[in-house]
Amino acid sequence: MIIVKSNKGILKESKPAQGKSFKMIAKTMFGFEEILADELRALGAEDVQPINRAVSFTGTMDTLYKANYCCRTALSILKPFAEFEANNENELYDNVYAIKWEQILDVDCTFFFESAANSKIFTNSYYAALKTKDAIVDRFKRMFGKRPTVDTENADYKFNIHIYDNKVTLLMNSSGESLHKRGYRQGVGIAPINEVLAAGLIQLSGWKADSNFFDPMCGSGTILIEAAMYANNIPAQYYRKKFGFMKWKEFNVSEWKSVRERADRGIRDFEYEIWGSDIDLKVLEQAEKNLRFTKLHHDIMLFNESFENQEAPEGNCMIITNPPYGERIAIEDLNKLYSTIGDRFKSFGEGKTAWLITSDFRAMKNIGLRPSRKIQLYNGALECRFLKFELYDGSKKAKYQNNQ
Repeated sequence: MIIVKSNKGILKESKPAQGKSFKMIAKTMFGFEEILADELRALGAEDVQPINRAVSFTGTMDTLYKANYCCRTALSILKPFAEFEANNENELYDNVYAIKWEQILDVDCTFFFESAANSKIFTNSYYAALKTKDAIVDRFKRMFGKRPTVDTENADYKFNIHIYDNKVTLLMNSSGESLHKRGYRQGVGIAPINEVLAAGLIQLSGWKADSNFFDPMCGSGTILIEAAMYANNIPAQYYRKKFGFMKWKEFNVSEWKSVRERADRGIRDFEYEIWGSDIDLKVLEQAEKNLRFTKLHHDIMLFNESFENQEAPEGNCMIITNPPYGERIAIEDLNKLYSTIGDRFKSFGEGKTAWLITSDFRAMKNIGLRPSRKIQLYNGALECRFLKFELYDGSKKAKYQNNQ
């Protein structure tokens, strides 16, 4: 269902023809906009435009299903369904109330609104969401004598309200829970990396699944699993069972099954090796649980070894790791750790490229290697750098320059 604005400014509804295109927004992390745009283009999306921490595009419901199931760097797929102008809270309430919510929601369902506002009129985005909720509840009470319930944790329907100046956009969250929740985590370590962040790092590295892969501080194995899923072309949400769009009245089960089946037929074998290592045996046991659940335990080898004693796979190899930052994991001597990282990188030999992500800009100078590339990213609220190091034969000391 598409809700549009008439020339008189009154909201009216029109049911799209089967297969009709509509606008969507895919949300992502800072720095991944271009990667996500490429993913959407590969799925057949049209009018793809990267914006701040998101990508706008057009497509059909088939595209919406594919974007949810296949995009590795998307956090959610939003479908705008109403736009109007509101110059005060009463106009906001009236416009929301005018929408035929009974054609979208069931009276016994649960719903929730997330809000974002950049407006001199609506300075409190939470209050705007509250007025929106009140309008929906009041319409249901008037029509049915009862109302759907707000659920901030596990709502059947999740909506977004975006306000820019006096322009209001309402969007349906087709994903439900964030798409970083892939469904394969059976165990985690102290500070597991976000799955979307891990997938984005792999894409930014330029690895094309054409060499070995190694994470020397793998923790519970998220980077390893995302690498294996990418290398085997396993869809990002292959292990996930629930999406927000499954509650929609326009949900087409057969079309959704067709999308999954077509994507799953693309799964392939990976010809190289994927290694992971960590000094913490307990966290490696969590990684093993995750690997067995995904049935990737035959594709990924785990080693219980301290970093200073590790060896990388022979030949060409992509190395990506997420070392402790000193934020949520206490490290007695973080500078020493990063110095050890640099020394070990030097020992791995030629034909290898190493990347690491860190938020500790002081400690990273102790790596002792000059990065050939630095990319600004965020891990949650932490500003980070994703650093690239071209590795050479350790005997060629002239190749290494101290990064002062």
